[in-house]
Amino acid sequence: MEEYLIIIVRTLFLYAVILLIFRLMGKREIGELSILDLVVYIMIAELAVVAIENPNSEILKNVLPMLLLMVVQIVLAIFSLKSKTFRDVVDGKPTIIINKGKIDENVMREQRYNFDDLLLQLREKDIAKISDVEFAILESSGNLSVFEKKDSKEGGITIPLIIDGSIQKINLETINKSEFWLRQELRKEGYKELSKISFCSYENGQFFVDLLDERK
Repeated sequence: MEEYLIIIVRTLFLYAVILLIFRLMGKREIGELSILDLVVYIMIAELAVVAIENPNSEILKNVLPMLLLMVVQIVLAIFSLKSKTFRDVVDGKPTIIINKGKIDENVMREQRYNFDDLLLQLREKDIAKISDVEFAILESSGNLSVFEKKDSKEGGITIPLIIDGSIQKINLETINKSEFWLRQELRKEGYKELSKISFCSYENGQFFVDLLDERK
C-alpha cells in the first residue's frame, strides 16, 4: 500500500514539475514545435516515466536531468532569437513548393514531401485545385502556406491522373475515362512521354500538367 502511495505522490509531483518546465520554456502550438522542441519534450516525458516506474529511486536524481534539459532549451531559444543562421540550422527554413504556379519537384524530393501530402494540405486549406495556387510554401513547422491566384474562381476538385510519371488508373475510372483516352488527349496537348510528367489532373474539361524538373 505504501508503494502505491509513493507512486501517486511522485506522479503528482512530476506532473507539477513538467507543467512548470513547459511554462518556463514558452508557449508554442503543437504544430509549431521545432525538431529541437520535440526532442526535448520526448526526453522529459521519458525521464518522467522512468521516475514513476522506479519509486525507490531518488526523486531529485530524476528531476535534475529535466531541469538541465529546460535550461539547455531556454539557452538555445535565446541563441535562436538572436541568430537567424542558428535558427535556420535548428528549426530549418521555409521552402517554396509551388512558385508562380510551377511545382518544384526537386524541393519536394529534398523535403521528402510527396503529392499526397500536397493535396491533403491543400484540401485542408479548402483549395480544390492545384491550378488555383500561385505560391505554396512549406514552413519549418510542416504547415503549408498557400497563396491563390487572383483569378481562381472556378469550382471543381483536383483529381490526379498522373503522379511522378505513373498513370492513376483508379482516378481515371472515377471520371469514366480510359488510359487510351488520356494518352491520346495529352498527345494533342503536346505531351508524348508521360514518364516526363510529374503531375497531371483534369479539371473542368482542361488538363493541368506539370513536367518533371531536371535532377540537379
